[in-house]
Amino acid sequence: MDLGLKDKIALVSASSKGLGRASAQVLAQEGAQVAICARDEQTLRATAAEIGAATGAEVLAIPADVSKAGDIDRLVQAVIDHFGGLHILVVNAGGPPSGYFQDFDDVQWQAAFDLTMMSAVRLIRAATPQMQKQRWGRIINITSLSVKEPVNSLLLSNSIRPAVHGMAKTLAGQLGRYGITVNNVMPGTIHTDRIEQLAEHTANETGQSITEVLADMGRQVPVGRVGQPAELGALVAFLASEQAAYINGTSIPVGGGRLKGTF
Repeated sequence: MDLGLKDKIALVSASSKGLGRASAQVLAQEGAQVAICARDEQTLRATAAEIGAATGAEVLAIPADVSKAGDIDRLVQAVIDHFGGLHILVVNAGGPPSGYFQDFDDVQWQAAFDLTMMSAVRLIRAATPQMQKQRWGRIINITSLSVKEPVNSLLLSNSIRPAVHGMAKTLAGQLGRYGITVNNVMPGTIHTDRIEQLAEHTANETGQSITEVLADMGRQVPVGRVGQPAELGALVAFLASEQAAYINGTSIPVGGGRLKGTF
């Protein structure tokens, strides 16, 4: 299937590793010109070089912290200035820390809100004028299965990520007339640094090793294993494509069947 992504311009945030990197790489493989960002400039530039070498695509590396408003405005403008447009925005950010209610003060709540909610607000706000001008755009938010099925130790994520979905659902109704779709993908147990951190948190609580915790995580998934980042990247690329033009306002789990709810 031709996804129609050749020469489309994509920005993937928080993409030097993990789900962001996997999404950027699949988009590049499908012919898109890709911009990636992260806070660690050295890792970011290495990732851009590796994706470019593997795919032959142009990959623009822009150091940025998506929890900072000024960085986001600069990031989006740099992509438009360099490539001449912006068609695809993949909103991604590292999840807030795990913990319980008494673990977090106001400063930590605000930091989690800036990282998880306001990064999405600001990225979408910066990108949509260009997409409206083009009358074509794809906005894809990478969130979490915890939106549908809260994880006990992820209080901050459980509390804030659903707001991203509420915004996305509303935007899908407001932006569809411009040829812009807005969708969410909800990763479950996928082998990233985030899952390693959660496994370490569980290991500290239970006395297990991290390897044992990861094995237990895989056994809890109906397909019997932890997922790979490229498996989510493939869905992101499809939602970004011409073929997905009639998919709008959806939230799609990528969890190997782990989500127990019917809706």
